[in-house]
Amino acid sequence: MTERLRIVEVNAFHYPYRGGIENRVHNIGKRLAEKHDVIVLTSQLPDTDPRETIDGYEVLRLPSKFIGRYNPPYVSTSGLMEALKALDPDIVDFHYRWAPTYNKLARGYPGKKVFTFHNTFGEGVGITRLPSMVNDQMWKRHLKRFGKVVCISEFIRTDLIRRGLDPLKLVTVPNGVDMPDVRADIEEKDFILFVGRLVATKGLPYLIRAMARIDSKLVICGAGPEERHLRKLASKLGLDRKVEFAGKVSEERKSELLASCKIFVMPSLYESYGIAVAEAMSFGRPIVATSVGGLPEVVKDAGLISAAKDPSDLACKINDLLLDDGRRAIMGARARTYSLKYDWDSIASKMESLYVQSIYNGHGDH
Repeated sequence: MTERLRIVEVNAFHYPYRGGIENRVHNIGKRLAEKHDVIVLTSQLPDTDPRETIDGYEVLRLPSKFIGRYNPPYVSTSGLMEALKALDPDIVDFHYRWAPTYNKLARGYPGKKVFTFHNTFGEGVGITRLPSMVNDQMWKRHLKRFGKVVCISEFIRTDLIRRGLDPLKLVTVPNGVDMPDVRADIEEKDFILFVGRLVATKGLPYLIRAMARIDSKLVICGAGPEERHLRKLASKLGLDRKVEFAGKVSEERKSELLASCKIFVMPSLYESYGIAVAEAMSFGRPIVATSVGGLPEVVKDAGLISAAKDPSDLACKINDLLLDDGRRAIMGARARTYSLKYDWDSIASKMESLYVQSIYNGHGDH
């Protein structure tokens, strides 16, 4: 039996902010907290307590400055090294590489540590592309300091190997999903669904343009800096009645939409894994996704893969499934089956084994 460990997860943001990284940290943390001491070290968002216990794990929030309106904003947190050393962890998992104070901590912390690589290398669109490339190129040099680098998709692992990282240091442990109870009495309704942040990397303008050729309704769930632009585009194209912006919805409402949509669509320009896709698959929904990053790896033959930045091909793939009830049913059944391997219990168990290996066989900073 594994001895009780003291595990610290370091990320610039945590609940009540809910992004893909935060959901991973939470879902792994609450499961490992049943056997270990788990602490999340993070920034103190407005109207949050410095210390809080969530589902058995502890959250330690430090005073921070937030700059900009992008979601999430630029963050600077002081006192990170002192706080981390005071926690005296057996292992630290770092999750963030876009803020100097967190990067400095990750580089300089001398104890046993791993780094989880969440996003594709150089992910960004427009003016964010160049700084993203520069940041990742600089950060790549520091990955050798970690006992292991956890990749959330095999695509990321392969890409990092291609960029010169040691394959023996790279381990793929994907994100997970909470497997829902799929009710047989929920009827499929005539709409397609997107769930995610409304940011440029999601490729939503191409999906909205595709809707001009699709005889169905699109429901977009989520919020973000691109919402105003996307609403204007839908209006300009005369698609106001075909494109519904639902905003942020409750978990209950999101589950209802995932359970009843005809197709879940992810038109991303970059996507390291596609947690929203895996979640839709857990509801037995067929997928249309672009051929970028880890999306084909997750979808397999439980949906159709479209070229990125191509409204015509996107519309073609969506229409192919809309017009074929039998094909949708087959792909939906495959989606449900494939999603079983992404159950959070299994993912947490894999991370526990990796932490133990890193403690007893890994090395600290050299």
